[in-house]
Amino acid sequence: MPPENITTEMVRNEDCWRGRFRAMACPCEVLMDVDQEALAREILQQIYAEAMRIEHKFSRYRDDNIIHQINRSAGSVVTVDDETARLLDFADELFQLSDGLFDITSGVLRRVWTFDGGDHLPGDSSIASLLPIIGWQKVRWQNPELQIQDGMEIDLGGIGKEYAVDRSVQIARGLTDKSVLVNFGGDLAVSAVRDKGASWSVGRMITGREQAVALFQLRLGAIATSGDAYRYLLKDGVRYSHVLNPKTGWPVTDAPHTVSVAAPTCVEAGMMSTLAMLQGANARAFLEAQEINFWLD
Repeated sequence: MPPENITTEMVRNEDCWRGRFRAMACPCEVLMDVDQEALAREILQQIYAEAMRIEHKFSRYRDDNIIHQINRSAGSVVTVDDETARLLDFADELFQLSDGLFDITSGVLRRVWTFDGGDHLPGDSSIASLLPIIGWQKVRWQNPELQIQDGMEIDLGGIGKEYAVDRSVQIARGLTDKSVLVNFGGDLAVSAVRDKGASWSVGRMITGREQAVALFQLRLGAIATSGDAYRYLLKDGVRYSHVLNPKTGWPVTDAPHTVSVAAPTCVEAGMMSTLAMLQGANARAFLEAQEINFWLD
């Protein structure tokens, strides 16, 4: 069922319906290549409902969901549902692929890092105090049972938005064979090719510069973007990205401002863009080795 108090807006553009709402701390947009207003509203409301369901279920800021239960388990075993298990399996895969750089237990570093564009850096001792409770290798995960050490937390924010985009695209495909584009804060995917093979002109590649450097033309598949255009610190001429190395607690050095990757699904695109950012100065070489379409600045 759709959540109560749905706060969406929808307008008719020249060639599509455009719906908007906010979820997951970002603006969300749904472009629908359909004629009927009733169908467009149904697509928008079901996508909104799914986005809010995922946010409620996996947000670290709530005290009534599975993430809260895990993070307050104090070392006891928690049995998770199938959907949560799939995301934990994916997080484990990313941890292995990144040699430990993608780590869903590293969210506790937000206690000392605030990337607001200012110049305040945490002290070495405050960062070091958190390192003992970071490290997916310290977690016991045997589907469907998860056990984290007392004081540790998990945070699925690094994969939740892309997962919500893909789920929304699945919903759209169940309602229409026309093209629907889902864009959650710059991570986007398309359900089908538009009539006559037209592309969606959506998404700007935003970097640390004042101006966008690219406009994406997307026919099918997905694009995800990672970067520090809005979340960074600047001190003594040095820019500190919000992308943190969980092994040191410090920002990854010399990473691109922005990495955008195209892939069949938003989860796959997001995986590659995030892993590239974690490579720092080696981001381009990493992406070239994957033989995928990407843009970076």
